[in-house]
Amino acid sequence: MAEKLMCAVQYDSYGGGAAGLKQVEVPVPTPSKGEVLLKLEATTLNPIDWKIQKGLFRPLMPKRFPYIPATDVAGEVVEVGPGVENFKPGDKIDGGGSCSILHLFYGFSLIVVMNILDKKKQTGGGLAEYAVAKIDMTVHRPAEISAAEGASFPIAGLTAHGALTLAGLKFDGPDPGPQKNILVTAASGGVGHFAVQLAKLGNAHVTATCGVRNIDLVRSLGADEVLDYKTPAGAVLKSPSGKKYDAVIQCASAIPWSVFEPNLNSTGKVIDLTPGTSAMWTYAVKKLTLSKKQLVPFMNSVKAENLVYLAELVKQGNLKVVIDCKHALNDAEAAWAKSIDGHATGKIVVEP
Repeated sequence: MAEKLMCAVQYDSYGGGAAGLKQVEVPVPTPSKGEVLLKLEATTLNPIDWKIQKGLFRPLMPKRFPYIPATDVAGEVVEVGPGVENFKPGDKIDGGGSCSILHLFYGFSLIVVMNILDKKKQTGGGLAEYAVAKIDMTVHRPAEISAAEGASFPIAGLTAHGALTLAGLKFDGPDPGPQKNILVTAASGGVGHFAVQLAKLGNAHVTATCGVRNIDLVRSLGADEVLDYKTPAGAVLKSPSGKKYDAVIQCASAIPWSVFEPNLNSTGKVIDLTPGTSAMWTYAVKKLTLSKKQLVPFMNSVKAENLVYLAELVKQGNLKVVIDCKHALNDAEAAWAKSIDGHATGKIVVEP
């Protein structure tokens, strides 16, 4: 019997950007032991996707080509592999994951976060009609959350939540403690728009930066003060109220430490989500000199309970998912280019 084929988007080598993507037909994967096969309903792009294409992690984890990219997906379980118990095709209650290590299952739908450091699974990927996944962590998705929303918050939401936890905010008790002053840069982006909302839920006073066209949006998400990053005031990141920051959630492209330092309180820290060489040098110097002001390169530790928490917030309407645009799978190159451009408001969705 001939293999069933599916449409997918892949690249055959490092580099190339959107032009390096290819529309192909490949066999539908078969789930192995402890895996499920998903019919995908939505995937969202994260900067990590095209940064991997550019060669991020290449020395530590070289890719196997051809490679189907994408990290966050939502879909329906259509087949289970050997050893998978309590999950079945179309199961509305239980479920499994896709493409990697971290998964959320909601009734007919499944949300998944790829583990980009999983050396055993390097074949991808969400830019396809089907994907195979291991079952690691699952949560039920209420009907109130669409597939596009479900595919939007895992990596970005977990990153924002993890960074704010590192900044000292508490989300798990009735008393969040003294109010902290938090700065969120690039606050209208995929991580930033979640960070603003979660910081407010953590009882923070939030100053945010974004472009002028998104100021009203960022205010609507709860920011107490919003700076246009292109203005002189926005460039120096000074709070309009004169408050010093307990922490900065640095979601923007490289900003020198010299800009942050005068705006931090005596023990303030910058949580850098995309640290480059300069940031790593600053981190080392601050550690060696025992400085109370710190730059902290961010590494996320994923926990299932945090996914449950985020999903419940989305269900209740307490965490808004902002979607910039939706593209069909056969237009994935345009979505990829928009992600590389770096000016999306919220998340970019691709729907098979």
